[in-house]
Amino acid sequence: MTRHTAVAALGLTAALALTACSSAGTAGGGSSDGPQTVPTTKGDGETLTVWVMTGDYTDETIKAINDEFTEQTGAEVDVQTQQWDGITTKISTALATSTPPDVLDLGNTQVASYAENGALLDLSDYADDIAQGQEWLTGLEEPATVDGSLYGVPGFAGARAVIYNKAQWEAAGITDEPTTYDELTADLDALKAANPASDYSPFYTPGEYWYAGMQFVWDAGGEIATQGDDGSWEAGFSSPEAQQGLEDWQEFQNSYSTGASQTLDTDVPDQNQVFADGKTGAVLGTNGKIDLIKEFNPALTDDDFGTFPFPGKSGDSQPVMLGGSDWGIATKSANSELALQWVKIAASPEIQNDWVYGNDGWIPNSTDGIEAAQSTLSDIDEGFFTAALNSKATPASGNWAALEGDRSINELFSSIASGTKSPEAAAEAFDSSTDDALNK
Repeated sequence: MTRHTAVAALGLTAALALTACSSAGTAGGGSSDGPQTVPTTKGDGETLTVWVMTGDYTDETIKAINDEFTEQTGAEVDVQTQQWDGITTKISTALATSTPPDVLDLGNTQVASYAENGALLDLSDYADDIAQGQEWLTGLEEPATVDGSLYGVPGFAGARAVIYNKAQWEAAGITDEPTTYDELTADLDALKAANPASDYSPFYTPGEYWYAGMQFVWDAGGEIATQGDDGSWEAGFSSPEAQQGLEDWQEFQNSYSTGASQTLDTDVPDQNQVFADGKTGAVLGTNGKIDLIKEFNPALTDDDFGTFPFPGKSGDSQPVMLGGSDWGIATKSANSELALQWVKIAASPEIQNDWVYGNDGWIPNSTDGIEAAQSTLSDIDEGFFTAALNSKATPASGNWAALEGDRSINELFSSIASGTKSPEAAAEAFDSSTDDALNK
């Protein structure tokens, strides 16, 4: 199955504007004395409205959720498929009305923007029951947790891993996939020696590719920003840990990507085209990249690709930024108890294992789901699924999307890669503007 949607979901950036919504509905966490079980409300004659983004879930998977929901509750489901173009405005408008959709399929980095404006139901009290014993992936749960409260239920994930050209690696005498950072750099040195052309890079990593750069920062223990007990945010690139990660990133990028790539992003030239043309031995990308690379070079087949999690200097694989989906429930939903039951079914191990992974091919929402899938994974998928076990997320702030959208974080990494700014100077400038932006 193609994974073009994974690329879109992982790169989604949008400035979200939302009018504040008053509380409504008959269920919601945050106001009780502790964990609660999802109500077992009967809904004969009722209809639940669910918005699903095009390309996220197959019709078969949504039908499986709906069939189980109707069997349990007697209620029907009106599924409305939404297009990506203009979706943030459409969701903002819908959530501000008195009759919003009950359940919405939201990009994981979108949740905070809606939650901070009161548009999504606080699910905190039901979190344990909805999780059903699963350990949700950090990169899906963290961005849906705002000021300590949960506003989105993990649906599925997409992760980045190293994608490499098997033939090139074998020709350079590399027989095993690296499991440590030192092994990786030794392999890349061998690739460089075997491919001396000036436009060849052992590992093509453009300077503006901040998703890749953040893996080095997280691996060194740094953060984009952290939230204090008082709710305020403090940017973190000036910390000693983040500075070490930025230096590691600069060294890696300068050593193994082309000099021309230091000021570029992944689109011009297209990173997939660079790989398809044989001008790099490896890239960092989602599983959707493989189908895109094959479009540029139809002679390539799955047998030409290998994948593995990016080994970190820390001794573990580098933390990856997950893209993917969370289910949110509108605060103004008139069917919030039924919505909770629908979301619990969608997040259940059965749906995750048999449908989200088994039918749609997505990374399931929990470490348990990934472990359950291991024995049936293809060689290609294994690298992405394993990488997802160590994940991080962008700050769970309603102001983050606007900050990401102005591309200042791209410029931070590019200025360091190109040497126009030192890691210290680049971090100082970015942290100052980030503090202002996140604490509006």
